[in-house]
Amino acid sequence: MPVPSKLAVLTSGGDAAGMNAAVRAVVRSGLAAGMEVFAVYEGLQGLVDGGECIRPMSSPDVGGILQQGGTVLGTARSADFRTRDGLRRAAGNLVSRGVDALVVIGGDGSLMGANEFRTAWPDLLEELVDAGTVDRSAADAHRQLSLVGLVGSIDNDMAGTDMTIGADTALHRITEAVDAIQSTASSHQRTFVIEVMGRRCGYLALMGSLATGANFVLIPESPPTDGWQDAMCAVLRGGRTIGRRANIVMIAEGVHDTTGQPVTAGDVKTVLEQRLAEDARVTILGHVQRGGAPSAFDRYLATVVGYAAVQQLLASPNGEPQLIGIRGHRVTRAPLLECVATTSSVADAIAAHDVDTAMTTRGGNFSRSYRLLQTLVQARPQRAATERGHRSLRIAVLHGGGTAPGMNAAVRVAVRIGMDRGHTMLAVRNGFRGLAAGTIDEMDWMTVSGWVSRPGAELGTNRFIPGPDDLLRIATQIGSHRIDGLLVIGGWAGYVASHRLDSSAGEHLALPIMCVPASINNDLPDSEMSIGADTALNSIVSDVDKIKASAVGSDRCFVVEVMGRDCGFLALMGGVATGAEQVYLPEEGITLQRLRDDVEALSLGFANRKRVGLVIRGEGADPVFTTDFVQAMLAHESHGRFDVRSAVLGHVQQGGVPSPFDRIQATRLASAGVEHLIAEALGDHPKSAMVGLRNGRVVFTALDRFPDLIEQGAQRPRPPEWWMALRPLADIMATSP
Repeated sequence: MPVPSKLAVLTSGGDAAGMNAAVRAVVRSGLAAGMEVFAVYEGLQGLVDGGECIRPMSSPDVGGILQQGGTVLGTARSADFRTRDGLRRAAGNLVSRGVDALVVIGGDGSLMGANEFRTAWPDLLEELVDAGTVDRSAADAHRQLSLVGLVGSIDNDMAGTDMTIGADTALHRITEAVDAIQSTASSHQRTFVIEVMGRRCGYLALMGSLATGANFVLIPESPPTDGWQDAMCAVLRGGRTIGRRANIVMIAEGVHDTTGQPVTAGDVKTVLEQRLAEDARVTILGHVQRGGAPSAFDRYLATVVGYAAVQQLLASPNGEPQLIGIRGHRVTRAPLLECVATTSSVADAIAAHDVDTAMTTRGGNFSRSYRLLQTLVQARPQRAATERGHRSLRIAVLHGGGTAPGMNAAVRVAVRIGMDRGHTMLAVRNGFRGLAAGTIDEMDWMTVSGWVSRPGAELGTNRFIPGPDDLLRIATQIGSHRIDGLLVIGGWAGYVASHRLDSSAGEHLALPIMCVPASINNDLPDSEMSIGADTALNSIVSDVDKIKASAVGSDRCFVVEVMGRDCGFLALMGGVATGAEQVYLPEEGITLQRLRDDVEALSLGFANRKRVGLVIRGEGADPVFTTDFVQAMLAHESHGRFDVRSAVLGHVQQGGVPSPFDRIQATRLASAGVEHLIAEALGDHPKSAMVGLRNGRVVFTALDRFPDLIEQGAQRPRPPEWWMALRPLADIMATSP
């Protein structure tokens, strides 16, 4: 089969935020590859109905849909598509337009239905030829239907990908709602039972609990056993005894106990009222979890996999249908049928109450998160280190570098994990300057209560890097406070200071240091994402959406400056997530010729129905071609064809409550970091390290390698930075072929 020249894209099943971004990516990627692209409206039913439900698409047709929730193509259940006649009509509608490649964005049911259509395709064409509906030549020219699947599902329940389109946005809705509920629950000392979606998958409930500091969770993968009521009441009662004013119980909608009986939010409420005499309330979040503008991550994810879907069709038109997903931040491809079968096996394991299989099949991070949550929801630490056969350590926690949302969430986790292992956790106030001055005090379990959602850095942070005299003072304080290990949660200055202290340890005092990456710039080595970067990206997306909306009705271009210093992560990812026409990065710089070319590209866009233009400039992109210069240049050279305005987003990118992604990221990295630090401190030859995520997995790198992993003369990792691979994608999404 030759490479397809025409493809169709559709959305099906339940709507999920980010579907529009995926449609946009498929359309523009297909057009850039020289293909003709059709959109199918109203899901699989649109294939059957044909006519105006299947329309050719141009690049402007998908302009302005990136930030819209739901699906502009519509979605509908289709009884017709499950009949032979309906399948024949669908095949005829595609063949009559010369389409023999299909990208389906939907859940497992939609993808399975599309694959059955693909399997029946040759026989369907023969039936159409026999009926005289399709010419033999047309049937022979399109003997096979190529299929690629993208998963659009807020439940994040599909095997073959770490995340599905829409799940991160749903977590945003859950987190926003529970954060708001926490305040009223604390005011009245109430318990709230929050029901979230997840008929056969507990991802939203589990990760929502981690991200909000919920006190108990019920998920389908771990069916409640006999006595679950006692276990829940013990946890909540213990919290009340130590002064916790609010209790949150989160439950997935599809929970059944080990006898197969459903467990509902109402059941939980009744237990709390009868056994604890709690003033309990039920909140069912419902379909609000599906709605609203997609998060920055969902826009990025949908764009990346949409582009990859077209590349898959071009590279392997005759191949087995593939599901395009993501591992860490790398695109993956897996046989669609295997992914659907594995997903179905989880439902079978849940129905059989096979907890181990259900948890394992969901993935290692799922089961680790569940175990970690059991520790975090305790009312007090379990036992002393001596009971575990180890000496008790004194671990100090401090910040270094600029403020990053999620720092407080990381401290909370580190303190509770450390205390649960039987160790003393110390707070160092005001970073390395505070360490030198000895502003150190002990933290307890409740010190960090409520910190999961708190913005800023409660311990205080700065960009102070100690000199030789400061190192001597720090060594003195470490000795006087009997500190056995340092957990540094921070950014560039924190890493530099930690490396300097570690390098001088032989002269002063040897102890292990663990660096946990927390920087909105995402400029730290050996970690794909730093704590705080996702929140900053969402802040950029939110503000740029408003800026673009302000220009509706006028031909206007905005030049928006974002933070990042020497690192272009926020600029490039912000450009992809907001639909920028041009992105200026510190890694590339700016030239006068490029500015001239960009003016011409913008002028061409405005001449072809464009209403709003967007240029994203990283603050360190060029010392000469500043944001004001770029604005003036574009305005002058536009010759009145469009208006130009600038906006410097500034420190709003560092503010606000941390996103769900950053709260979960902080939980993963801080828990792994403090565990590793404790192990090193208890060892015979303790070593310092940096913790990070690579390909979605936690990794540790020796701290003494820090100078070798950074680009000399710049605050960023050595190339290639993973996000720079998205540079061509950003250009394709911005171009009108």
